[in-house]
Amino acid sequence: MSAADIGGILDSSKELDRLRKEQEGVLMEINKMHKKLQTTPEMVEKPGDTSLSRLKYLYSYAKDLSESEVNMSNALLNQLDALVPSGPSRRKPDGSDLKRKRGKNDSEIPRLSPSLRTQLEACASLIGEQVAARVTPDDAEKDEWFVVKVMHFDRESKEFDVLDEEPEDEEEGSGESYLLEFDDDEEDGALPQRMVPFHKVVPLPEGHRQ
Repeated sequence: MSAADIGGILDSSKELDRLRKEQEGVLMEINKMHKKLQTTPEMVEKPGDTSLSRLKYLYSYAKDLSESEVNMSNALLNQLDALVPSGPSRRKPDGSDLKRKRGKNDSEIPRLSPSLRTQLEACASLIGEQVAARVTPDDAEKDEWFVVKVMHFDRESKEFDVLDEEPEDEEEGSGESYLLEFDDDEEDGALPQRMVPFHKVVPLPEGHRQ
């Protein structure tokens, strides 16, 4: 960047600043004329009054100053563009680029297969129903089945939140809600929380529900 370039930019900036200040002065005078005409509108009817002619001149002059400011601003921008190194040009994306990007984004979204979606919907429909849940107690050699009531189904983990209801509990309107705690666990003096995967839960037939 040469000294002449810097000098040209400074001169353009000074001229732009001068035009703006002159515009401010003209606008202030226009406002004064407006207030004067509002308070004493009869003055324009007096012989020899030039208020309207003066106001017309001020508007025309303000317009010229505004156009000069625009031209000077564009000239200053061109001077700066010539000095600032241009970076890598950014190509406007065309239709094929947008399609590739959209296709990539769509491929990143996990999709459920129709069969799995149907299976999850069937599991969600069991909320409030009694089911048989297969559980492997601690230190047990084989699985055991328990009749429980489904309270919630988590689609993310594919696990049930159930309520272990005994017949005598239902008569008193009580029951304990948990992620899966069963009476046989009480023998060890603890109630460990258990999660039941959806593939280990079977709906009970209509005639066998409590």
